[in-house]
Amino acid sequence: MTKAVFLGDQPANIERVYARGRRERVAALTDLYPVVVSQKTLAAYADDLADVEVAFGTWGFPALTDQEIDLLPSLKAVFYGAGSVQRFAEPFLRRGITVVSAWKANAVPVAEFCLAQILLATKGYFRNSRELTTPERWRGGVRGPGNFCETISLIGLGQISTKLIELLRPFTLDVLVVSTHMTEEEAERLGVRKVALEDAFREGYVVSNHLANLPATQGRLHGDLFASMRPNATFINTGRGAQVVEADLIRVLKERPDLTALLDVTFPEPPVAVSELYTLPNVHLSSHIAGSIGDEVVRMADYAIEEFERWRDGLPLQYAVSLEMLETMA
Repeated sequence: MTKAVFLGDQPANIERVYARGRRERVAALTDLYPVVVSQKTLAAYADDLADVEVAFGTWGFPALTDQEIDLLPSLKAVFYGAGSVQRFAEPFLRRGITVVSAWKANAVPVAEFCLAQILLATKGYFRNSRELTTPERWRGGVRGPGNFCETISLIGLGQISTKLIELLRPFTLDVLVVSTHMTEEEAERLGVRKVALEDAFREGYVVSNHLANLPATQGRLHGDLFASMRPNATFINTGRGAQVVEADLIRVLKERPDLTALLDVTFPEPPVAVSELYTLPNVHLSSHIAGSIGDEVVRMADYAIEEFERWRDGLPLQYAVSLEMLETMA
């Protein structure tokens, strides 16, 4: 039976993600080491772990050095029950150790969250509700164009935006996508239009950010783009706060009270106490809740376990990460 270990600097996250019998499922499928091993305790348990072949984990997976990975000489694969592996994956991949991420599982709740916000935004819900302060405003309040033939812009084409495109398909909407790697053939297959970033902001009634979390994307969304948005348009950010020039966004939102910003991420996170994001009436903040929360996190453990079974049986993996993928994925 395959020898396995849970690696994690935050054991509580392992209990939370591998809940509802999932940790017991790992124990049934493997010869599981009984202790959750952290970066600090790895050396102490090294003799016991010399023949461990696979590691499971989730948020808090240790970013091991090459010297620390040397303490796991038999390790062949890492099954990560969470999303981004940018923080720790590269040293494993350079050694030929397989790294599997449950990023696609984490994409599901984010896409669902964005779908809900998009459908409300096209109805004009957010501006309508914040301006409905007197009986006289009941019939005179701003209303959106609705969900028929409206234009939605998605910035970036990763797992989240791909899932969101699928969720938007039952609605009669014109979906625009900004992507450097999407071909025209892929756009046709997905039923979307490939456009430049400037066109996405200018044409979309809702603009939703899904850029990968990379140094090259920081500060990419700036004031000129926000200023170009249509009257009463909405900007959604479930990507990363650093991708937005926040001072520019605040300035434009003050100049354009017709616009709405729905921000699940900021930079820094949370915003500093004096940030105007807390007080601007056309900003709706949420505390990074779009991703997997509550019972949704267990879905990520299921993806990790299912991938382990495929790996064990010699079947092609669905969610393995490569060094090349690290250059573009979130």
